[in-house]
Amino acid sequence: MVAVDVARILAELDRGRTPAELESQTLEFKQDKRLPEETERDIAEAAVCFANGAGGTIVLGVADRRTGPEALVGTGLAIDRLRQSVYASTQPGLLVEVQELVHRGVRLLVVRVPEGVDVYADSKGRPYQRIGNQCQPMPVAEATRLREERLGHDWSAEGSDRAPGDVSAATLEAVRSVLSALPDERRRLVSLTDLDLLRALDLLAGDRLNRAGALLLLPAEAERPRLVYQFRPTPGGEPTFSERLEGPLVTSFARVMEVVRTRLNSAPLNLPDGQQIQLQDFPELAVREAIANGLVHRDYRLPGAVAIEHSPAVFAVTSPGPLVSGVTPENILTHPPKPRNRTLANAARKLGFAEEFGRGIDRIYISLIRAGRGLPVIESDPGQVAVRMVGGAPNVHIARYVASLPSVERDDTDALLVLYRLCSTRVVTPLTVAPLLQRSEAEAATILGRLAVDPPAMIERTRPARGGAGRAYKLSGPALAALGPAVAYQVRSISDTDRKVVAHVVEYGKITNRTIQNLFDVTVHPANAIIDDLVRREILVKTSAQQRGPGVEYGPGPKFPHRSRAARKSEASRTDGATLWDEPER
Repeated sequence: MVAVDVARILAELDRGRTPAELESQTLEFKQDKRLPEETERDIAEAAVCFANGAGGTIVLGVADRRTGPEALVGTGLAIDRLRQSVYASTQPGLLVEVQELVHRGVRLLVVRVPEGVDVYADSKGRPYQRIGNQCQPMPVAEATRLREERLGHDWSAEGSDRAPGDVSAATLEAVRSVLSALPDERRRLVSLTDLDLLRALDLLAGDRLNRAGALLLLPAEAERPRLVYQFRPTPGGEPTFSERLEGPLVTSFARVMEVVRTRLNSAPLNLPDGQQIQLQDFPELAVREAIANGLVHRDYRLPGAVAIEHSPAVFAVTSPGPLVSGVTPENILTHPPKPRNRTLANAARKLGFAEEFGRGIDRIYISLIRAGRGLPVIESDPGQVAVRMVGGAPNVHIARYVASLPSVERDDTDALLVLYRLCSTRVVTPLTVAPLLQRSEAEAATILGRLAVDPPAMIERTRPARGGAGRAYKLSGPALAALGPAVAYQVRSISDTDRKVVAHVVEYGKITNRTIQNLFDVTVHPANAIIDDLVRREILVKTSAQQRGPGVEYGPGPKFPHRSRAARKSEASRTDGATLWDEPER
């Protein structure tokens, strides 16, 4: 069941939001009808909608056409009667959890609906589905697809009408070429006979190719491409390059990656340790995962191709069919792996096209944040799934800081999402960050607590959250300094980090990377980031002849506070007798 924090939602109502604004794929507000029986039928229909999706929550006693606290109208319906009525009014009988909640003195009922194990319908046999914030009748074809998915039916494992001998020698050579380039034991498959190779990839159903094998190894039917790629100089401009890929997926995937790769732009970024990385407008790993997901998890019973729209500003992959049942854009990061075409997904993983189940979307998020990009936009409706990434100039400060983190944090989706949010929001709490992480409030609290303790301790605790519940967190001083202009709300007078550095230089006339490490309990790379930021803002300037290493000395720069007193201390330690400023001490 998708967790909906009712307390947070009601707090939004208290602030003046309307119920209609807050309703979503997993939340519905209801109010009592004229008769209790009408209310029960209304709740049952909404429950059917949620059960045929990822589950959801119904709050009874809220008028969705009113604003703020005035929307709280309450309900007199009995808990047991409502639970029994939903079970009796649905096919098969649906068990829901009903709890009483009193908010601002108003009695509400919270109905939590689990994700179903079958396709559910109302008392007249009519199935419904949730589309956005609306409950709509479910077409027969959609109901059939949903039932097959929930029964574990794998369309891609079914036999096709094509024989192994239909696979061309060139395609089998392409498969072997792909396998030979992999860095593990899968390379051993290269030496197998053709039939044994197909068996090892699980692409046979008896003496025929299964549907996964036909997709991967045989061309598409005439005039029915599996991939369509278009490049536009601007998102709304005319395409300057397009290609319809009708060949086997094993060759079409390689071809489209080649086409995309030649049109990706990149810019170098120098790191504090002297290394250089390339920031692509659309990270190749994110592009690869988005295309692979579209090809592997689309609904092949629907017509149409996986469409790729590419411009310097936007990269979008659209694939036919909705997300697999139970998966939504709001839980896609944390929902247990549930491939629609399991056999095809297994073969794609063995061939290196797709990652382990459940990691593809994570890798899109991680690679975008690492490259200083915004988060992807994922949209799903009964007809298609779209994944969009936005290009433009990268945020080099975020990219540089993430590159300085330990590998554990660089590869942690939760850590990077918290960092990303704190670059635009001064403070987060478990309650406010839980939806972004797609986790419960308790899980979010554990994640925040770890990030405040584990090196490099990118966040730290601040004042208690409003009302005294839980804890609030902000960026730590070193992280704030290292991120610099990436932090939208940061006031650039003197931060806590600046004050400590300035105080040290005033006292001793100089500072080094080693001293920064001791002051802030950080390693050499975060310390370099702090110094680089201070030098960029001309608060510090390099004063020693030594050019590299933790012993390089820095003194007051042109914009150093209390500069004359510090300057004299700094000058006293220098041998050339030159002064930094001629102005007298005030």
